[in-house]
Amino acid sequence: MNKTIRRSAVFCLLMVLALLGRATYVQFYQGRALADDKLNRRNTIARYANPLGDIIVAGSPITGSVRTTGGDLAYKRAYRNGELYAAVTGYSSQVYGATQLEGIYGKVLDGTDTRMKDPLSALTGERAPGGDVLTTIDPAVQKAGYEALGGKKGAAVAIDPRTGRILGMVSTPSYDPSKIAGSADGAAWKALSEDPDKPMVNRALRQPLPPGSTFKLVVAAAALEDGLYPSVDTRTDSPSPYTLPGTRTVLTNENPSAPCENATIRTALRYSCNNVFAKLADRLGQDKLRATAEKFGFNDAEQDVPVRASASVYPKASEKMDRAQTALTGIGQFDVTATPLQMAMVSAAIANDGVMASPHMVSKVTDAEGTTLQSYADGGGKRIVSSETARQLRSAMVTVVEEGTGSNARVSGAEVGGKTGTAQHGVGNSKTPYAWFTSYAKDSATGRQIAVAVLVEDSGAARSEVSGNGLAAPVAQKMMGAALRAS
Repeated sequence: MNKTIRRSAVFCLLMVLALLGRATYVQFYQGRALADDKLNRRNTIARYANPLGDIIVAGSPITGSVRTTGGDLAYKRAYRNGELYAAVTGYSSQVYGATQLEGIYGKVLDGTDTRMKDPLSALTGERAPGGDVLTTIDPAVQKAGYEALGGKKGAAVAIDPRTGRILGMVSTPSYDPSKIAGSADGAAWKALSEDPDKPMVNRALRQPLPPGSTFKLVVAAAALEDGLYPSVDTRTDSPSPYTLPGTRTVLTNENPSAPCENATIRTALRYSCNNVFAKLADRLGQDKLRATAEKFGFNDAEQDVPVRASASVYPKASEKMDRAQTALTGIGQFDVTATPLQMAMVSAAIANDGVMASPHMVSKVTDAEGTTLQSYADGGGKRIVSSETARQLRSAMVTVVEEGTGSNARVSGAEVGGKTGTAQHGVGNSKTPYAWFTSYAKDSATGRQIAVAVLVEDSGAARSEVSGNGLAAPVAQKMMGAALRAS
């Protein structure tokens, strides 16, 4: 064999060995990553080759699958009352992926979860029928919140204080996930994505905003736990009007005629006295106030219900504030932000004797035969404040509803406590304020309980007409009434 042929043969052999090595590497080392790649069209074809499992509310599916006409995707997702439950389900789209419960439990719903495979299907790679996700949502509470918010831009969350079950989660304006489920729904996706009202944002979980005076409950809890005052009925040393420490800025109260000078915590909550809570925040200091806020869940970047919520924020130690800024945090302003979920958790812990049950909106996940794959326990939780502090705060919250700024939250025959909030925002507080309300309700005859937080981001009302009692409390009232009337 001459030299040229021998060199060519060696070169070809090396090329074949390289190809074999590369094929072996791709198959055995990169195979799983390539198979799971989101750009792998075969995954999408396989996912929609059969009907998906369902998301369940009170025993009935709120999702479904419909047969498509044409194309290589046999089924697409469908939703029953899609706009009502969008904040719960998220969406499952043939083009744009899946979010919230649809995304978190995607492998259960499409049958690829390893817990659903028997030995034979594990060998053959055959998919099991899709499993189901059972939620904790109460349809009456969900509907009441959605209808009460109506055309307003806002959100509401309702929790059972004893169990942590999320009974309602509403975000408005909403959208119908069915309209973006198919491969030809690009125009609908574009319209939703470009809508300035951002209907696909879950405001209940994913849009922390200044909580305004609802945060005064956290400040009151910190003051009582620290022993700054022994009772909600002890008069405070709080001048009115109050000049922010180290400044000439005078902090006024919304109602100039309210008895806020040296008011008790009960009276200060009743009339939402800014001077009292700004002074309390200054006396407590940033570190003590932050510690109490964090007990309630602020600054928790891993708040999963199981959908992950954005962290509600109280400024951290590294973000050193001066005394005036600390005082402003006492009225839920400066850099304090909260989600409706977070403020519902505050009321839930107070209602539950100072113990916060872990909030969750899924009770269990099953395979197609109903066998439980995963369950989420009710109750448990951790103590946030003492039983006595919780008792005193409930008493003061009842005064807010019965005699103060929260009168629109009253539910006949029930104990209802609450706190209103109106949060300023924009440069120089130039924009329309946010209206907040957080509350709890108990029916002693039935033992039913509920805690609710409502945010109205924009109602279209004039600035002078925006208030927590006027806009947010009626929504909470409807949700609490629906929960307490449940059969």
